[in-house]
Amino acid sequence: MTRSPGLCPEPVGDPTGSPGIAESYSHWVRRVIRAVRSERNLLVGLFDSSVPEPVEQLRRIVVEGFGETLTSRYTSAFTSGNPYVVAQLARHYAVPAERIVCTTGATGALSLIYRALLEPGDRVLVENPGFDLFHKIAETYGYGVDRFQRHGDDFAIDLDALAAKITPRTRLIVLSNLHNPSGMALSADTLAAIGALAEAHGIHVVADEVYGDYIDADRRPPPAAQLSPACISISSLTKSHGLSTLRCGWIVAAPGPIARIRALAEEIDFSVSNLSHAVAALVLEHPDVFEDYRADMMRRARPIMESYHAHWRERGLVTGTLPPFGCIAFPRLVGIDDTVRFSEWLADRCGVIVAPGEYFGAAGHIRIGFARAPADVDYGLQALTDGLIRYRDQHNGGMA
Repeated sequence: MTRSPGLCPEPVGDPTGSPGIAESYSHWVRRVIRAVRSERNLLVGLFDSSVPEPVEQLRRIVVEGFGETLTSRYTSAFTSGNPYVVAQLARHYAVPAERIVCTTGATGALSLIYRALLEPGDRVLVENPGFDLFHKIAETYGYGVDRFQRHGDDFAIDLDALAAKITPRTRLIVLSNLHNPSGMALSADTLAAIGALAEAHGIHVVADEVYGDYIDADRRPPPAAQLSPACISISSLTKSHGLSTLRCGWIVAAPGPIARIRALAEEIDFSVSNLSHAVAALVLEHPDVFEDYRADMMRRARPIMESYHAHWRERGLVTGTLPPFGCIAFPRLVGIDDTVRFSEWLADRCGVIVAPGEYFGAAGHIRIGFARAPADVDYGLQALTDGLIRYRDQHNGGMA
């Protein structure tokens, strides 16, 4: 790793003031990308929170499945999802096929769960920091949102504090594992305890597990849906495989909630694509190809991130712990509290985009996605290092 100075031009004047956080994180990212592309050629996206799309691996799968003959995996997904996708998921989760509903991505899964399991006046209890769509989707449908805190460098969940947040109108607890934005993992014991708490209150836990496959297989906790009948697992091929283009997500739940979810899906959900889920079936049937791709990407990128993170801590630029798994980190910047403003300044000066903590409920933090080619990771983190020093010196009277 090199740390050459001067990747970002010297700041001149004050950066543009940031907008309110009424806009969504997705809207912010699109707006900043458009601004950067209009002004400079370089764009390093350290906001991305998945491996890049495995284009060559995907091409081979498509050629083999849709070449001279049409794969048998191309079939209707209208009634119960693509049967080959469902069969692979049933094997992976060790549950009957009847406990699985296929969806258009993990976001589609969450939206479907909210509409199936909530009624007017119900409330959801969402982790903070957390992915903004957890609460934005609920609010869009008119459901109330409360929050519980994840604490400390490992963003742990205090069970007593969580229990104290449950109200008579709470119907769902919503969390992620690996945690988005920090990348930290909850243990199987913690997940089971949260499931037991939910059972005692007659409610459900939705566990977003889109990053779960980044945990080493020998240390990976079971899916939440295996730990308690109150737990509902959702996931997709987007984060673990870099295949957002397939829009293949799913829900795994106990018989009671999955029956309600399936009934609503059959009434209103017509968007699962026969074509994309046929390709998804082929992907799931060749797991080693995509797992090797992800593992190789992380094997090359993680040491670079580890080196920079250690350097930042030594220089007093950040606090916090780098998670042992995954492709994201969520350091607290020292001396910088408005990370929307900082992130926009960094994008404008350096062509490098990180995700401001405000969009996850934790101002002063930034989320860094480092599952990229080594050259991009190294350049982006060099520019971030330079930017942290220059910005803090400019705005805090030379504090270093």
